[in-house]
Amino acid sequence: MKRAAIIVLDGLGIGPCPDQAAYGDAGSDTLGNVARAVGGLRLPNLERLGLGKCRSIPGLAPGGSPKAAYGVALPTSQGKDSTTGHWEICGVILERPFRTYPNGFPTSLLDEFARRTGRGWLGNRAASGTQIIAELGEEHQRTGKWIVYTSADSVFQVAAHEETVPLAELYRACAVARDLLVGEHAVSRVIARPFAGRPGAYERTSRRKDFSIEPVGTTLLDRLAAAGVPRVGIGKVDDLFAARNITSEHTPTNADAYRLIERALDDAPAGFIFVNVIEFDQSWGHRNDVPGFHEGLKQLDAWIPRLEARIKGDDLIIFTADHGNDPTTPSTDHSREAVPILALGPRVRPAALGERGSFADMGATVAEYFGLAPQAGAAGTSFLAQVWA
Repeated sequence: MKRAAIIVLDGLGIGPCPDQAAYGDAGSDTLGNVARAVGGLRLPNLERLGLGKCRSIPGLAPGGSPKAAYGVALPTSQGKDSTTGHWEICGVILERPFRTYPNGFPTSLLDEFARRTGRGWLGNRAASGTQIIAELGEEHQRTGKWIVYTSADSVFQVAAHEETVPLAELYRACAVARDLLVGEHAVSRVIARPFAGRPGAYERTSRRKDFSIEPVGTTLLDRLAAAGVPRVGIGKVDDLFAARNITSEHTPTNADAYRLIERALDDAPAGFIFVNVIEFDQSWGHRNDVPGFHEGLKQLDAWIPRLEARIKGDDLIIFTADHGNDPTTPSTDHSREAVPILALGPRVRPAALGERGSFADMGATVAEYFGLAPQAGAAGTSFLAQVWA
């Protein structure tokens, strides 16, 4: 009757890692820079857990007696997107980053996409989703052509107005794109981006759907499934693993994720809960919204006691992130950063975990917690023995 959870605060990086400059991200420090921008953070519950001891964060006391084990993890995989980060947490390390298309996709590929879907295309460049929809939405509605765009991430995004293209047709088109984008053109995710509204007031809807490439190795989720351990997904985690051994209820807001975590802890007597908390990345990091990011941190802090009230027995809860997304820098893209680790539970000792060599250490810890036999050559080093009383 064991329960463990990894709660990924999407984009909540905690500062420099050794190869940060190679990714063009020197100076990115999501939590630290947000703290400096607002004159210091006041997050008493996260401070009590030990967030200020993971790394120096203005406003959070580095001293005291933390309630959680604390540290940071450095990225090992090549890349800095959500798929790469979540896969690494679950033990799959990428030796090469997913391909990106800063100058757009080959027109031959898009023409084949158009042939197979029966609609032409517009755009085909790296762009902000809200901006390209504002720019091309009216033409899309007039012509019925797909709006295709990408970003600094390895993504092929297809936008369509819900009154112009039925949602099911948009999803079918993205499945076609997923079949096309393999081999030399393999991208991490194909993303359906439905929107609604009128010209000048278009808004993306909550019915986004991701079509991910399958993990290229054995994941923590695969191993748990083989051992018969139940798995509950919250947020977009199923999309990131191509729904392999995880199903998930998607959450448009952080508050929705927190509510579903509470429900899972109230209802599930055993198993692994895997969570993506989306708004630090989607709503605030990508939009350089420092006030929104700050407010999100305060909301997270205020929710911590509700989480703690539901942790019992042998429960193991790990907070972390998958990459950075510093809203204080000129870039609106992900940043290569270390991520925080806060591990808590009734039997967790508040140990200093130091600077872990890989995100995979968290997945290895959960694997050991559930009694899975070590795999030869598997990524990650468990820290369970350091924290378990």
